[in-house]
Amino acid sequence: MYTFILAVHNIMRWIVIVLAIIALVRAYWGWFGKREWSLTDRKVGMYFSISMDVQLLLGLILYFGLSPITRAAIQNIGAAMAEAGLRFFALEHLFVMLLAVIVVHIGTALSRKADDSMAKHRRAAIWFTLAVLLILVGMPWSRSLIPIF
Repeated sequence: MYTFILAVHNIMRWIVIVLAIIALVRAYWGWFGKREWSLTDRKVGMYFSISMDVQLLLGLILYFGLSPITRAAIQNIGAAMAEAGLRFFALEHLFVMLLAVIVVHIGTALSRKADDSMAKHRRAAIWFTLAVLLILVGMPWSRSLIPIF
């Protein structure tokens, strides 16, 4: 079960990245192109947010239930903090990605609540950019980029 959920979590990473790119392109295009905020803009932001929620759920299942890495780290947190690989999965990955999910939700909510189209696009662009930067920082680049079942 661990291998399957980890592979789905890995596949979901690419869905998140693709939706992030689409959301960023639409936000910046709308902001600098002075386009009207559309239903598609709202939906793309919402899909990006939902994909992050699904990714978070999968990550929490791994973190608290299935991962032998985090299980070992939690059993001896002092030793885990001394080893970079264990510290990354026990603390850094979880914290940075949780922060990225929060930032995406803030961006989605603030863009939806803005008064005009320019403000909606600008808020989406700024907050989604921050979220993508956090995702890139928190992503485990040492892991295989292609899911292996």
